[in-house]
Amino acid sequence: MAEKRDYYEVLGVSRDASDDEIKRAFRKLSKKYHPDLNKAPDAEAKFKEVNEAYEVLSDPQKRAAYDQYGHAGMDGAGAGNAGGAGGFGDFGGFGGFDDIFSSFFGGGNAQQSASSPRQGNDLQYRMDLDFKEAIFGKSTTISYNREATCETCNGSGAAPGTSPVTCHKCHGSGYVEVDRRTPLGMMRTREVCDVCGGTGKEIKEKCPTCHGSGHQSERHSVKVKVPAGVDDGQQMRLQGQGEAGSNGGPYGDLYIVFRVKPSRQFTRDGTEIYSSLNISFVQAALGDEIDVDTVYGPVKLKIPAGTQTDTSFRLRGKGAPKLHGNGAGDQHVKVRIVTPKSLNNKQREALEAFMNASGEHVQPQEGGFFNKIKDSFKGEK
Repeated sequence: MAEKRDYYEVLGVSRDASDDEIKRAFRKLSKKYHPDLNKAPDAEAKFKEVNEAYEVLSDPQKRAAYDQYGHAGMDGAGAGNAGGAGGFGDFGGFGGFDDIFSSFFGGGNAQQSASSPRQGNDLQYRMDLDFKEAIFGKSTTISYNREATCETCNGSGAAPGTSPVTCHKCHGSGYVEVDRRTPLGMMRTREVCDVCGGTGKEIKEKCPTCHGSGHQSERHSVKVKVPAGVDDGQQMRLQGQGEAGSNGGPYGDLYIVFRVKPSRQFTRDGTEIYSSLNISFVQAALGDEIDVDTVYGPVKLKIPAGTQTDTSFRLRGKGAPKLHGNGAGDQHVKVRIVTPKSLNNKQREALEAFMNASGEHVQPQEGGFFNKIKDSFKGEK
C-alpha cells in the first residue's frame, strides 16, 4: 500500500498556514478534482485525498495531534469518514455535495447558524513615538472611531419594547435554496436570504437610533501603556477594544502598530544602540577619559592611547530594554579621529617636531594640509 502523503503537501500549504488559507486551498482543490467535473482516471483518488487532508487540518484537535505524531496519531481520524456515496458526503465540514457546488456556481459559503454569536471586526491604530519614548515606554490615552453596540436597543436592532421575529422566508436559517441552470444541469444552491440578510430574523419596527443594524458609531477612548523597548513596526493587541460583535458576540480587538521616529544622534538594531563620537588626534594618540551621550544620560568612556579611527567601544547595558525579558542591550560607540583644517603657529611647530621625531618624510599635496606646513617652513627660513 502506498505511503500517505503529508496533509500539508496535499493541500499545498505551509505547516503554519492559517485556517482561512487551509479552507481556500481545500475549496480550490475540491473543485479541481471533483469526479463530476474532472474526468481524469485519478481524479476521484485525489479528491478523496484532499477531503481527508482537510478534515484533519480544519479540526484544531486533529491538527495538533497530526503536527505532533503525523499519520500515526490520527487513529483513522482522517480516513474513511468522508460519508456515503463513495466518500463524497461531507467534504470536511462544508455541508456536503450541494454546498461545494453552491460556492462553485455562485451560491457562497456554507452558513453557520444565523443566530450564532459573531465576534466584531478588529481595528488597527498607528501610534507615533519618538526615539526615547520607544526606549522607555509611556502611558497615554488614545481615541478613535468604532462601531459599538447600540445603547437604545442593546444590539437587537428593534425599537424599544419590540423584539425581532423569525424570518418568514428562510424560517431562521439565514439562507434559502435556489435552483440554477448550469452546464451540468439544474443545480440547487444556497444563497443568503434577501429578507433578513442572513440573520434569520426580521425586524418589524427598527430601532430609531441604529435603524436596525444593532450598532452605532462612537468616539472611543482607551488608556494604553506602551511597554519599554518597543521597536518600529511592532504591534500590541488590546483585547475587546475593536468593533461590536453580532448576536451578542464579543467585541473585536484593537491592534496598535508602533512607528518610531529616527534619532539624529542614535541608531538602533533591536536592543543594540549605535552612535559615533569625534575625537582629536591628541586624544587618540595619548588617550583620554571623555563623556559620551547615551539614552540614559552621559557616561564616562576611557579612550586608550593609540586608538585608531573607526574603533568601536561597547557600553554594556546602555542599549534598549529587552521587551520580553530582563536587562537591556548595549550601546556601541565608534570613534572618528578628526583632522584639523587649519593650524596656528604653535600647532605647526609641534607637528613639525613630531614629524622630525618620527623620521617621516612627507610629500605635501597641492593645497593640502602638509602643503601649508611646507609653506610655513619656508617663511621661517
